[in-house]
Amino acid sequence: MSREVLVHRHHRSAAFGLFALLLAAIVAVILIEVGEVAFERIGFNSYEFTLILILTLVGSTVNIPVAELKSQEPLVVVQEVRVFGMYYRVPAVRLAQRSTIVAVNVGGAVIPLLVSLYLLATHSSLVWASLLGSFFAALLVHLMARKVKGVGIVTPAFLPPLAAAVIAYVLAPGTPAVVAYVSGTLGALIGADLSNLGGIGKLGAPMASIGGAGTFDGVFLTGLVAVLLVPFL
Repeated sequence: MSREVLVHRHHRSAAFGLFALLLAAIVAVILIEVGEVAFERIGFNSYEFTLILILTLVGSTVNIPVAELKSQEPLVVVQEVRVFGMYYRVPAVRLAQRSTIVAVNVGGAVIPLLVSLYLLATHSSLVWASLLGSFFAALLVHLMARKVKGVGIVTPAFLPPLAAAVIAYVLAPGTPAVVAYVSGTLGALIGADLSNLGGIGKLGAPMASIGGAGTFDGVFLTGLVAVLLVPFL
């Protein structure tokens, strides 16, 4: 009977792994298709989008260290004290120094920033609307962001892109797509990451990556989703 159970679990595990790979492939295809539509709305063709996507994928594995933050945290240690031949365990509090490396993620921060700068350079009439939208988006994201010890900076998933889309629709109702992308990207980057660097060293993480270490991280997706949300407003 035990052999039958083991064989059953083996096939179940293989089937689950195959299903997980299939699901991941479907999600990847959907992301690529949706991403291409979003980038076409802000003026990029399919070849340019493919290049940006490849650079984002490759760059997501590259973190460039830019600073080192040091902090001191209380650490409880137990000491043994001998008195008249008897040992006593006495707790004591000491300050332990921790270091956090601040790095910039190429795929999650540098590439979206370069795309935003390119859009600003090629759409001069939308510069002020984009910068103003970025300011309001960054302010809202900063107010909603939370520092979670051991995790990092956490924000509601759909808040930054929704805020960027609404702001873009108000500031540039005729051509909101570019403003939505720039506001979403810069708003997430500034409001979630850059404006919270002051206390990042106290979160207990060995590295704080601006832009995140994931491929489709918050900054990349915020600009993309913001562009897609604009037509529904």
